[in-house]
Amino acid sequence: MTSLYQILMLILSVAKFFVFAHFIMSWLISFQVLNIRQPLVQQVWYGLNRLLEPLYAPIRRILPAMGGLDLSPLVVLIAIYALQIILTNNIAVFL
Repeated sequence: MTSLYQILMLILSVAKFFVFAHFIMSWLISFQVLNIRQPLVQQVWYGLNRLLEPLYAPIRRILPAMGGLDLSPLVVLIAIYALQIILTNNIAVFL
């Protein structure tokens, strides 16, 4: 059962990495450091969007409009950290 705990923590860590990568890439695209017309950048950007949009869309419907500021990645990161804390505090269940 310990391996199940480690697998869940790994999945949450990978999800956290994808959210951070999407966040950083969105800022780099906004400030025109990255060009969305480049094939590699375009593939990574659309891949991250397709992966994370199912997580962001329900949160965007709940959160009020912030005038161009998207807080859904922050909410997803807080949820991931909360799940990691819950799993760590309840590790006795997995032993």
